[in-house]
Amino acid sequence: MIRKLIVAATALLALGAAATAAPDQERPKLKPEATVTGNIVRIGDLVEHAGIVAKVPIFRAPDLGSTGTVSAEAVIEAVRNHALIGLDTGDLSEVVVTRASRVIPAKDIEERVAQALSAQYALGPRQDIVVNFDRELRTIQVESTTKGEPRVAYLNYDSRSGRFDVTLDMPTGATTRGTLQLSGRAAATAEVVTLIRPLERGEVIKSTDVLIERRPRAEIGRDLVGKAEQAVGLAARAPMQPGRPLRVADLMKPELVQRNETVTLVYEVPGITLTVRGKAAEGGAEGDVISVLNEQSKRTVQGVVVGPGRVIISTGSPRLAANLPPSR
Repeated sequence: MIRKLIVAATALLALGAAATAAPDQERPKLKPEATVTGNIVRIGDLVEHAGIVAKVPIFRAPDLGSTGTVSAEAVIEAVRNHALIGLDTGDLSEVVVTRASRVIPAKDIEERVAQALSAQYALGPRQDIVVNFDRELRTIQVESTTKGEPRVAYLNYDSRSGRFDVTLDMPTGATTRGTLQLSGRAAATAEVVTLIRPLERGEVIKSTDVLIERRPRAEIGRDLVGKAEQAVGLAARAPMQPGRPLRVADLMKPELVQRNETVTLVYEVPGITLTVRGKAAEGGAEGDVISVLNEQSKRTVQGVVVGPGRVIISTGSPRLAANLPPSR
């Protein structure tokens, strides 16, 4: 009999200990931070072990994608009327609350508009279309549960002015969509090569002298230089200022002979090659025909520039060179 009493007493003590421990383990406790979806903050978002009142709304959520704080005192006051007793705040003075969102970058919106312009108005490849909105287009925040992507619902474009109006169908919620209306200008562009610094006539263009830019296709001609390698290594045909697009007609081969430069005249006749000093009457690039004063005969002759300071004169008559000194 005594043994049965001891066993019963032991069981009662164990039940009592369990009953005491359970409330401590499930005691409501304030969270240091919370992430919420939707525009309402509920008790369960901020308090662990909130029980049956976990879904009760108590605060308005921050804006989409934003973070805010709520003081521990405000939470205690808000849950007081909902029978949540003994809230353990620990050492927390506030809770950090973030509202989850899905980001739609401004670049994605611009891409949709440019693709629609390319497809509907034949402005060329999408990468050649530059879009400028009337107001700054920023990243758009929508509910994290949204599905789908922005779609162009309406588009109007005036090719003369470049102006457009567009309405986009935007995802706003799990099952809802809204609209975004935008306007601006768009233009088909092409790559052109522009100068970074002034160039003098005959100055050779280096890779550091040029910049690739996009200009409206309507403003440029057909003879513009579109790639840097088409200009680098060539020379300016006339003085040029920075910022202007380079045209094919602006460029020439580098001059290998400068005006008034002393050059070597090379006379070639069948079986004989003679050289004599001359003075260039004009500058010229490789392959150019220029006038050169033969300093020995004092006659001006024409020859072809074949290298730096070197001009060749070909003739079928050996008598032309009869009075010239032999080649050194």
